[in-house]
Amino acid sequence: MQTLPNPSLSPTPPSDALTDTTIHRRSTRPVPVGNVTIGGGYPVVVQSMINEDTLDVAGSVAAIRRLHEIGCEIVRVTVPSMAHAKALAQIKEQLAATYQDVPLVADVHHNGMKIALEVAKHVDKVRINPGLYVFEKPQGNRTEYTQAEFDEIGQKIRETLEPLVISLRDQGKAMRIGVNHGSLAERMLFTYGDTPEGMVESALEFIKICESLDFHNLVISLKASRVPVMLAAYRLMVKRMDELGMDYPLHLGVTEAGDGEYGRIKSTAGIGTLLAEGIGDTIRVSLTEAPEKEIPVCYSILQALGLRKTMVEYVACPSCGRTLFNLEEVLHEVREATKHLTGLDIAVMGCIVNGPGEMADADYGYVGKQPGYISLYRGREEIKKVPENQGVEELINLIKADGRWIDP
Repeated sequence: MQTLPNPSLSPTPPSDALTDTTIHRRSTRPVPVGNVTIGGGYPVVVQSMINEDTLDVAGSVAAIRRLHEIGCEIVRVTVPSMAHAKALAQIKEQLAATYQDVPLVADVHHNGMKIALEVAKHVDKVRINPGLYVFEKPQGNRTEYTQAEFDEIGQKIRETLEPLVISLRDQGKAMRIGVNHGSLAERMLFTYGDTPEGMVESALEFIKICESLDFHNLVISLKASRVPVMLAAYRLMVKRMDELGMDYPLHLGVTEAGDGEYGRIKSTAGIGTLLAEGIGDTIRVSLTEAPEKEIPVCYSILQALGLRKTMVEYVACPSCGRTLFNLEEVLHEVREATKHLTGLDIAVMGCIVNGPGEMADADYGYVGKQPGYISLYRGREEIKKVPENQGVEELINLIKADGRWIDP
């Protein structure tokens, strides 16, 4: 997949923010994950996760390759046991031998220190969930948490986290502290309730342990299945990090978004809102579908916000009584002929009334100017008028003449 460089982004907004059309991304530290960097002004990174059992080495290698080939830059795998952790060594080896090295993240849950230490040898980043890494068995009759109890559990967390932090630090690898709204530790639920505050405090507890060990290759996520909770958690996290002088990059996602149109809309509502505010350095759209279906949604969100250009941007009017051709059909024909290109803006407009004005920012225009004929534009300049049945072919010829065509 072709990908154009990240658009130039100014680090500070102008005084009149209401008329500013540039997204000013939050300044974050760069965190290397294999040959990809998250944060530090680099393009927003696209991630996904395979469904295969990690013990199925050949199946996992094939699944990782499928994702990477369509633009997934970092791939996550689940590691529920020591056997799964050891299988990652074989997966890494086979990827390098038969394809290429792909940045991999291991998902570790439930008292996973030994598993995490093993898998840290084989992957580029380890993701831990603070609510599960040291599991706290709930007590139904509890009426309070004393400071001593809080400190005792905090010390246990430090003891189990420290070996992993040192291993990742010494190898130059990364960690994602991945808080989930649905799996907060009992202390956090008891103290803060099922709230964004509890999510943020949970993340900060782990961040401070990492910092005390001079480990800063951290990426933070605070995912929730409800968009308003997810938005509040990330915004609060940014506020708290700013207060504490932290600049860690953020991994955005709406967890368990579902499938189909609503899953895509729900993910876009959460991820797109924060990206538009300049928050977020890497994203994953979580759909109850094949992982390959997640990648186009990620790129569509980034493209719509102007954060990355990985495909053609199509501008098309909604059609009305003035339209001089079957707009939906022609848009489909134009898209099918040009969708493999990168970085172009192509407008398909049904009539002359709004056409040239509405498509002024497009590289090329396809406009119904009179019945049976199409006017082709380069920017604001009309280049030629051709019979309608030759419109798509002549558009391609115009792009070729400008040296901007590549074969599919």
